[in-house]
Amino acid sequence: MSVLTRDEAQTRAELLDVHRYTIELDLTSGDDTFGSRTAIRFSARADGDTFVEVKPAELRSVTLDGQPLDPEALDGNRLPLKNLTAGEHELRVHAHMRYSRTGEGMHRFTDPTDGETYVYTQLFLDDVQRVFAAFDQPDLKAVFELSVKAPEDWTVLANGITEHTGNGLWQAAPTPLISTYLVAVAAGPWHSVRTEHRGLPFGIHCRRSLAPYLDTDADELFEITRQCYDRYHEKFDEPYPFDSYDQAFVPEFNAGAMENPGLVTFRDEFVYRSAVTDTERQTRAMVIAHEMAHMWFGDVVTLKWWDDIWLNESFAEYMGYQTLTEATRFTDTWTDFGVARKSWGYDADQRPSTHPVAPEAVDDTASALLNFDGISYAKGASALRQLVAWLGEKDFLAGINTHFARHKFANATLADFIDNLASATERDVHAWADAWLRTTGVDTLTPRVAPGEHGTCALTVDRAGSRPHRIAAGLYDRDLGDDGGHLVLRERLHLDLPQSAPHPIGKRPALLLLNDGDLTYAKVRFDPESFETVRKDLSGLPEPLTRAVVWNALRDAVRDGELAPAAYLETARAHLPLETDLAIVQGVLAFASTHIADRYVTPEERPAALATLSELCRDLIRRTEDGDNPGLRLIAVRHRIDVAAHPDTIAAWLADGTVPGGPELDPELRWRVLARLAVLGATDETAVAAELDRDPSATGQEGAARCRAALPDPEAKARAWEAMFASDELSNYLFTATAAGFWQPEQADLVREYVPRYYADAVAVADRRGPAIAGAVGRDAFPAHAVDTDNLRLGEECLRDADPVPALRRKLIDQLDDLSRALRVQGSRTDQEPQNT
Repeated sequence: MSVLTRDEAQTRAELLDVHRYTIELDLTSGDDTFGSRTAIRFSARADGDTFVEVKPAELRSVTLDGQPLDPEALDGNRLPLKNLTAGEHELRVHAHMRYSRTGEGMHRFTDPTDGETYVYTQLFLDDVQRVFAAFDQPDLKAVFELSVKAPEDWTVLANGITEHTGNGLWQAAPTPLISTYLVAVAAGPWHSVRTEHRGLPFGIHCRRSLAPYLDTDADELFEITRQCYDRYHEKFDEPYPFDSYDQAFVPEFNAGAMENPGLVTFRDEFVYRSAVTDTERQTRAMVIAHEMAHMWFGDVVTLKWWDDIWLNESFAEYMGYQTLTEATRFTDTWTDFGVARKSWGYDADQRPSTHPVAPEAVDDTASALLNFDGISYAKGASALRQLVAWLGEKDFLAGINTHFARHKFANATLADFIDNLASATERDVHAWADAWLRTTGVDTLTPRVAPGEHGTCALTVDRAGSRPHRIAAGLYDRDLGDDGGHLVLRERLHLDLPQSAPHPIGKRPALLLLNDGDLTYAKVRFDPESFETVRKDLSGLPEPLTRAVVWNALRDAVRDGELAPAAYLETARAHLPLETDLAIVQGVLAFASTHIADRYVTPEERPAALATLSELCRDLIRRTEDGDNPGLRLIAVRHRIDVAAHPDTIAAWLADGTVPGGPELDPELRWRVLARLAVLGATDETAVAAELDRDPSATGQEGAARCRAALPDPEAKARAWEAMFASDELSNYLFTATAAGFWQPEQADLVREYVPRYYADAVAVADRRGPAIAGAVGRDAFPAHAVDTDNLRLGEECLRDADPVPALRRKLIDQLDDLSRALRVQGSRTDQEPQNT
């Protein structure tokens, strides 16, 4: 299949204006394919040749202006349209299209709980071609009018309000001008809850088997939706322009959600079957806010080409967190961003695959797809937060409202946006954009404290990097009250970097923290005295966001080989039992277990690391025995299960169906325990099958796949490998679940023979099954546990000689860089603390 290049898209956009798509889909023609009829009305500005994209199972017929074209002319995914004359045209395409099991195109899913079937589209970035013929590029916007034939007991959802006209036929209201990748259909026997807000229909939808769980949270979901909707209308002059707002929670969804106008699709893990923390509810609310922001940033005003991904994702990310903080009960979302999202950006920006937030050019769609990463989301959002701190929110909002007014239902570029911002301020926004959006890498800020006269000090900030920063430097003194151990904010200095001169700070503070408030995107270090204060008094810092900045600094120091992993674990052991913010507890435990215990310590050191984490989790569980913090207790129980080195305790929990003192083991916890028991060789196939009988849901199927792949048995490993790499039967979710169980540090000897096999088999399956599976192969099925030079060599040879598809190549580049970093960390053991940490 050919990918669309930037040059081809520009040429086609110069030739064509696309007016309207009339699409008829028939979802009643079997389990493997569906019918697709498309009529495209467009005009050519001049005589010329072009092409339309379609990826059919069978191309039945094509006519252009009533004259038949040869279906055999289809070349891969391109149907040539030769000898067009200037003027109006109509192209009609009749095809049979394949359903997907990988979350691309028209995904089909049968719920194992009740046998009901659901289908939905995911047409991003260039997968509309899997559903209907299209001129598939974002700057050829058109009106879309869809009709769908579905089984009689199904409901059909689409971008516009749908009407059942009888005999299983559904008609969707025509859309305003939107891009091809934003068209959406979701069909099946949905369970729906509906309401109205400000005269606009709101709906939430899920599989019937999840109905009780959706109903439980319906009030919360609608409240968040209303609050965000109202807040965006306070911020934006342009009102919401679509005729309804549906949110469908769909199965086996590859992303967190997708911003289809009028029909946002979410992964249905957000319909909670089991207990979750309030931070997880906040994450769901943030995704709701993020996708609603896209109605303006992406849907009303759309990027012209994929080099401006940040105009969609960075803005939605920033607006999602900021609006949630302003409009809902979740008022501390930037702490979660700092812990859970910002590190994603920092990590991505230090790999060889890094790229600017706004690249100069993205050559084709395959390259564009790789840039939906921590840079386009987390770094871009961090840059915007810094921009607002530098520019002021009033001028920032004035600029974006000018942007909406000038480009409504059209397309825009970085240059357009910067010009619109510049119209609202006297600051040099163009220079800011060059420094922040056109460069790569993470700046590092290091404090230098020089003594002055009469016991005073002055602060100089060394900046490794080139970006300007507006930051706060927090000066903290020890509280000399009764209980001690607390730090009190003396002052926050507001600094513009680079500095023109040292800044006087009075007497020496116990802790000097750069980027207090987390308003910029940079790694920060500590001077020696501040680092000693952090080691002793981190939990005594008064604000969660401040503590998050400190934990991120410690995390970065470990990754850079400047802080021993054991020192990080000791700090966590000392301070995490006193932490009150759930996002911080979750983030620190996740880094400590998946990075430190699994990769950054040697196999010989791993038992001690697991023991430390197990003791830490026991402390948290003991602290929450009174039941006043169920979220914290749930986090501690989950991680206690994951780091168990011996099966007795967690096996007893599973047998009793509860943790002593709570919580009872719901399905998520039961599968988590069983997966760890499988790793430890303390369960078997009989127990997995019995648990699947107990929970035959889709989530149960995934749990069973993970457990079976984790069994320390050569035959179990061989079956799992065959399912992942030799067969194409696994859906995207079952592939990921199987991969998650296969590699385990405790089973390194058992799976050693599979490490060299991985590379050839990964290249083959990625080429065969497409980008979604290619990404899963590189992300989830990579032997990350094998932190050794042989694995690194094999991966480098694969990149050099095997020509993996772009999605897999990018993942391998990232994985091998992470592997190199882990090797460096393992080799940098020292008992001495660095001068600046």
